[in-house]
Amino acid sequence: MNRNDACWCGSGLKYKKCHLPFDERIDSIKFDVFKSQCRPPHRIIKTPADIEGIRKSGVINDAALDLAGSMVEAGQNTEAIDTAVREFIESKGGIPACLNYEGFPKSVCISINEVVCHGIPSKKTILQEGDIVNIDITTILDGYYADASRMFIVGKTTPEAEKLVRVAKECMELGIEAVKPWGWLGDIGAAVNAHAKANGYSVVTELGGHGVGKDFHEEPFVPHVGQPGTGMLLVPGMVLTVEPMINAGRYKVTVDKKDNWTVRTKDGSLSAQWEKTILVTETGTEVLSS
Repeated sequence: MNRNDACWCGSGLKYKKCHLPFDERIDSIKFDVFKSQCRPPHRIIKTPADIEGIRKSGVINDAALDLAGSMVEAGQNTEAIDTAVREFIESKGGIPACLNYEGFPKSVCISINEVVCHGIPSKKTILQEGDIVNIDITTILDGYYADASRMFIVGKTTPEAEKLVRVAKECMELGIEAVKPWGWLGDIGAAVNAHAKANGYSVVTELGGHGVGKDFHEEPFVPHVGQPGTGMLLVPGMVLTVEPMINAGRYKVTVDKKDNWTVRTKDGSLSAQWEKTILVTETGTEVLSS
């Protein structure tokens, strides 16, 4: 690309006034193939307009999570939460991204106790005292996606379950702290896994985070087990989710053969997950949806 060409990002600025210094910095890095180090493709770098679009979607997504959380109580059926969230998102001009995504039948994923993720809301699924519940919502607004999930405890639970929920959140937070501009994707998984193991827990490896913004799932896949200094280079303008799934028992999972969606721990142990959509900035990170 010539210096005076329009920049590849679509900003309308000349390349020399936009992403030329960015590309020059990447070109100056010596990538170690033995550490699977690689450069991020241009297509996943977000423009200021993209970031603002994701941020606006995140406002609705966070409010939808607030609403869902306010409905968590013993005796509540999970379909009622799903319906309320769908109606709220649509009332704000958004679209619930999960609805009909690759055949998923509901607008929200609600995963209880040993369900790791992709739990399908149902009138027959009634929240019980002591349950730990993950509610995962993704909103589309004007073509931009924001994705986040939170854990909720129904009433009072056991100390063991309460600790799992707390440590899972700490794992997510440490994973986000590990995200540095011009750092590496593997730094995230290294931080998450170290904290999980220190507390006697395991990290699900078959599922992970992902790039997000213009589509539901973009590059890169974000593993929550890894080695520092490995994987894709993290650069300003990347938007991704950090969403470790932490199991009280072993890390292995199974997928329900009847619905082909519900993921459970293979050993029946409890699982907990928190998720945020984050932007890599010049100085660190910004949370776009939590």
